[in-house]
This record gives sequence, structure tokens and C-alpha cells, in this order.
Amino acid sequence: MALIDTYSQPLSSEQVAHLLRRTTFGATPAQLKEWTGKKVDEIVIQLLASQPTPAHPTLKDGTTFHNLSWGNNAATDADRNTYDGNARKQLKYWWIGLMIKQPVSIIEKMTLFWQNHFVSTTTEASDARFMYRYLQLMRKYALGNFRQFVIEVSKDPAMLKYLDNDQNTAAKSNENYARELQELFTIGIGNYNEDDVKAAARVLTGWRTIGYRDITKPDIGTEFRISQHDTKDKVFSIFYQNKTIKGRTTATAGEEELTEFIDLILAQKATALFIVRKFYRWFVQAEISEQIEKEVIEPLATIFRKNYEIKPVIEALLKSQHFFDVNLLGSQIKSPLDLVIGTLRTFNYQLPDPLTDRLTFDNATTYFFTRAREQQMEVLEQPSVFGWRPYYDTDFYEIWINSTTLALKGSFTDIIVKGSTSLKLTFDSIALAKNTSNPKEPYGLVKALTQPLFAVVLSDEQNKYLVEEVLMAGQPYYEWITIWTDHIDDPNNNNKKTAVKSRLDRLFTYLLRLAEFQMG
Repeated sequence: MALIDTYSQPLSSEQVAHLLRRTTFGATPAQLKEWTGKKVDEIVIQLLASQPTPAHPTLKDGTTFHNLSWGNNAATDADRNTYDGNARKQLKYWWIGLMIKQPVSIIEKMTLFWQNHFVSTTTEASDARFMYRYLQLMRKYALGNFRQFVIEVSKDPAMLKYLDNDQNTAAKSNENYARELQELFTIGIGNYNEDDVKAAARVLTGWRTIGYRDITKPDIGTEFRISQHDTKDKVFSIFYQNKTIKGRTTATAGEEELTEFIDLILAQKATALFIVRKFYRWFVQAEISEQIEKEVIEPLATIFRKNYEIKPVIEALLKSQHFFDVNLLGSQIKSPLDLVIGTLRTFNYQLPDPLTDRLTFDNATTYFFTRAREQQMEVLEQPSVFGWRPYYDTDFYEIWINSTTLALKGSFTDIIVKGSTSLKLTFDSIALAKNTSNPKEPYGLVKALTQPLFAVVLSDEQNKYLVEEVLMAGQPYYEWITIWTDHIDDPNNNNKKTAVKSRLDRLFTYLLRLAEFQMG
């Protein structure tokens, strides 16, 4: 059976958890229960369904990102930097909020994929309105047409700022965007040469931003200036079959030449293969064997090349026999965002509504954003145009783990169990135990509590250790029956309640620090 044939069996809870870990930031208990036993077609339809546009981000005073103002014309650069810096932070916190509250939808994870692919950062763009517009573009085309996506990204003001294409003129060429467009965004290194970079840069001359930090221009965007465009012919190398893009002199020259160049890129088989490999590494695993290249990547690239629609490729991958291979469960190390957001969703954290409790919303999103940032994954701030290292470097996901980040991950999960009043974060370990089928039986209880937490199944030896050394801390395992029953029979007795909760909290603290919890 072909690896990309559709998986036809009803999904187990482990398979549903796997699917939702990879496509969202983890399943809530209700989602896991709802989708277990369903066919993959039904879940993927929901995952890929269109979603309503989220409400605009706002500053603390209620100002929307469409009405940002850097003050009057007398405002100093320092004032403008402070104002914009605060706005950029709010944009990041707003996105963290969307991740926490996401429905069963791939949109947030797919938007993050593209933002890490077509990298632009708030620091380099340095205009919150530009970055919001850019993020909307990532969301709009997350499952759309890749051809149109690349065209629009190439004209996006945040991208023009980030890779200096707003400085690219006929008189003084800037090759930054022309290079990265080919190397990182479309066809991949080894499929073009330096002459192609130079020719592409000439194609891309003349684009400028509109409204950059300009209070006199509420509308932002880009414009094409023919006076700064290289109107001569652009000749490409053998990699592009020595094609020539005819120089143009009209006001539509920029759009026409850009579109023609993107079509040149998409005509090459290497482009579809390059993008599909990135999908695979993001959603499945880092290593691509010869078999996977032949039986997964190449067939998916064939689908992609039909019209460069993104959605059919992702659908085929997520529904495939290969995606549910038992060896792929837990084959990634969770990213900081997967760890932070996923842990919250696993324990059904309810983020306060920013309209009714802005203070707690800000406290919470700031806190969770900071926890991901200190683990080396700050949203909208990749360290380079290559994106976050674990998605391109030779060690891939293992890069997320080092002595510093591992300690920070443990500190974060400890807080989850302890709870936080300022975040309205509570952890009811007793309620979690009550939701299992037989909470007074310690071995069955521990197995039931660990199952939704881990992508891999713990061994009987591990389960035994968790009961005897963690839950019971060396006491005979059978004493749990008495401890639990005493609490259930007298639930208002604080001493009996504490006897149960302290043991369960110790267990969860330990579980969330296990190496297995880092696997997704």
C-alpha cells in the first residue's frame, strides 16, 4: 500500500492526539474525547476548514492597529520607538492568545509555519502596522495558492523593509531579497546561480513602502516607481532554461516582471520538492530517507505542481498512511510554543477574554510569550532569515534542548501544577484523577493520567516507579486505596484532601519534567 494512501481505520485517542499535536498546539480534553474513534477524513475536513478573521489586536487603551499614531510631527524618534515597541509587543501577545484559544483548526500552526518560512521580524520592520499587515497575509494564504502568496509577499511592506528591497533601484541594486526569494523561499540552493540573483534583483527594482511610521498616511502598503526600475531585459541562466524577462517601461512593469519571474521559478520541479520537504519536516519529522523522498515527497510535489494550491498537499499528507506510522508518534521534540501552549491546552486552561478582563489577558499572554522567548522561540522574532534553527540545521529539533532551556521548561511546567492567581491558572489534580475510570486503583490511575500527556507509551517498569516512588514516595502502593477513599468519603476534610492532592501534584510535577513529555 502506498505511503500517501488515506488511512482508513478509526483513529485511536493516541492517533488523534498525534494529529492535533502536529496541526494545532495540542488537544484539549474535550477535543480528544470528541474525535477519538472518528475517521481521519472527518477530522482533517475540520482542521482545514475556513475560519473567521480574528478580532483586530488593540493597545491597552483600546486603539486598534488601524489607528496607530506615533504622535504629532514634533514627536522625537525616541517617542516613536517607544510607542511602536509597545504596539509590537501587543501584536505578539495577541497572537499568543489566538494560539491558546484556537479551535480544531490548522490555521494558527500553518500561519506560524509560513511566518517562519517567509521570515520578517518586528525588530527589522520596526512598524507595528506593517507587521500586522504581514501577519494577516500569512494567515490569508496559509492554505491558499502558493503562486499568489509569493507574489504578494514580494510586495509586502514588512518584507520590503526586512530584506532591503525598498532600497533596490536601477541605479543601486540590492540583492538581498532576490537571493533569499530563491534560496530560502522557493527553489532552494543549488537550483540557481549568482547571475540569477543579479537578474532577479533587477526584476525586483522599484518597489517602495507607503506610510512607514507616517501619521499623515493612515493607509499603508507598497507602490511601484517606474523611475527607479531597471527597464532593461533580464537574462537568466541554464537553471531557468536561459529564459529572458523582457524589460518594461510602463507603470505595470513591476507587477508584470515580478509575476513572470515567479512563474519561471514555479516551472522548475525543484520548487515544489523544496516546499513539500519543508511541510514534511514541520508536520512529520526531520529526517527524509530515500524511501520517503520517493514515496511521499515526490507524489506530494506532483499534487502541488498541478496549480500550486497548498491545501490539497497538506490534506494528502495529514490523511496518509505514513502520517500515522507508529514510529512517527513522538518523533519530534516539542518546540517551546508547542510545550507552552500545548501544556495549557492539555489541562484546559481558559484564557480570559481581553474585552472583559484585559488585565489578566495581558498578564497571561505576556507571561506565556516570555516563557517561549526564554526557551529561544520568540514569535515574530526569528534570529535570522533562515528562521528558527531547529527547522533547518543538521540537529533539527534536538537544538531546542540544552541545559538552560531544559531547566526553563521544568520551571514552566512546575508553575502549571502550582497555579497562579494573576494568570487565573488553576490546577485541579483531584478532578483529573476523578475523570479516570478507577482512581482508587493506583497502577490504573497512573496509567490513565499519563496516557494523554505523552506521545509515547510508558513501560510497565516506568509505571511501577511512578506509583511506588513518586505517587506514594516509598509508602506501600496499596495505601493509596485508603488515602483516596478517606478523601472521597469526607471531601470537606482539608487534611484528607491535602493527603490526596499533595501526592497527585507531586506526580504531575514529576511527569511534566520527564524527557517523554518533551516528545511530540
